[in-house]
Amino acid sequence: MSTKYKATTTEDAYFITITVVGWIDIFTRLSQKNVLINALKILSDIIRDFKKFTSKKIIQTIIGEPESRREWILEYFQKSCEHLKKEQTYKIWQNGYHAEHIYSNKFIKQKIDYIHNNPIKDKTVSSAEDYYFSSARNYTGLENDLDVVLLNLF
Repeated sequence: MSTKYKATTTEDAYFITITVVGWIDIFTRLSQKNVLINALKILSDIIRDFKKFTSKKIIQTIIGEPESRREWILEYFQKSCEHLKKEQTYKIWQNGYHAEHIYSNKFIKQKIDYIHNNPIKDKTVSSAEDYYFSSARNYTGLENDLDVVLLNLF
């Protein structure tokens, strides 16, 4: 198995990307964003447990809270399980994850800028700090639900 995009040590920092199956935009609802924030507070170092925990919680919010797309989202996540050997009702995350070793300040700044600019690129906000779930708020001294360690790279 290739280790090209895997976190291979516990001593180094990694930029981790995980992806929703079918790239479905399930994080358009506040309750689903809060699932991630709460999970990061307790599971930040264990990707497998993070994905398992958030999958269950996200399905609970899709079923239990207002969601206009409930029927097709749940159907899609169910169909994503059809090829699996292990019996599973819903599959939210794609298999695995993409980890890139953080090897320089320039690299981490590039990744932070990428994260901060995504809501602007999607035209969700016009300024990174206007997106409530962005660490860009922390860098500008604004309120945010997620504790962030600020890096002196800017």
